[in-house]
Amino acid sequence: MDSTRKSILIVLSFFSIYCIWGSTYLLNKIVVSEVAPFYLASIRFFCAGLLIFIIAKGLKLSLKATPKQLRNSALAGFLFLVYGNGVFVWALKYVDSGFAALIAATQPLFVIFLMRILQGSKIKSKSIIGVVLGIIGMYLLVSQDSLELNSESIIGIAMIFTCVLSWSYGSIFVSKADLPTSFFVATGYQMLFASLFLVSLSLFFGETWKLPTTWSSKAQWSMLLLIVFGGIVAFTAFNYLLKEVSTEKVSTSAYVNPVIAMFLGWYVLDEQISTQSLVAAFVLLMGVYFINSKKKIVVFSRFKRNKVQKIKN
Repeated sequence: MDSTRKSILIVLSFFSIYCIWGSTYLLNKIVVSEVAPFYLASIRFFCAGLLIFIIAKGLKLSLKATPKQLRNSALAGFLFLVYGNGVFVWALKYVDSGFAALIAATQPLFVIFLMRILQGSKIKSKSIIGVVLGIIGMYLLVSQDSLELNSESIIGIAMIFTCVLSWSYGSIFVSKADLPTSFFVATGYQMLFASLFLVSLSLFFGETWKLPTTWSSKAQWSMLLLIVFGGIVAFTAFNYLLKEVSTEKVSTSAYVNPVIAMFLGWYVLDEQISTQSLVAAFVLLMGVYFINSKKKIVVFSRFKRNKVQKIKN
């Protein structure tokens, strides 16, 4: 693949995980108001995984995978889709979609420190600034006087944080794991394994299963969008990016998704947006800029240059 085509693919992939995933908070919120959360997620990922394999066969992509690749796919599916997404959708029953997305903005913080602990990776100055801005944005979000929390919403918020941890560890794992060569096929395996886990959870918790034909048209269309765009398109793009760019840069989707989710929640579901939430959104986006920017920080570069000159003199 030539560099120009690769660059375009990377940009389109970032657009997918930034914008499409930003809308999935709203879509999940709509469906989960009518459908049990684990049942919802199992349908979504089974249909998406099945469609991926049908398309892959049409494109004549190899579906072969070694036992190790299958095990890694199953673990990735659990970390991302069963816990990271399935439990997250459950928590949306108790937390507004925009607010939940903003909590998920802590993901880059988890990723950076997990990479430091697990891989000994050096934390870059720009990443530190980005994470600090993320923390400030989160503080502005949760410290609002207008925020009303009850015991159920507190449990929901706590579970969302564990979901973010699961997703963050999964991002680091997949970036190094032995998976099927095709990103498309690897995504399909992860989704099918996840759907099996989720069906088991749904049965274990005794969820009520309702045929999609009994859902409202709003829920049906939301599910279709979740399967095609939130599942097939965005998650394939996510798996591709984890192999092509640094994990901490991929994790910045967690900073952009909340802004999109917050405005969609306000526009479609009449969820409230305060001035402080808008400020928090701006600060979070600044955090993305610092983590993704390739430019050197002028202050640090000048400091280093002056230090070198003094030593030479």
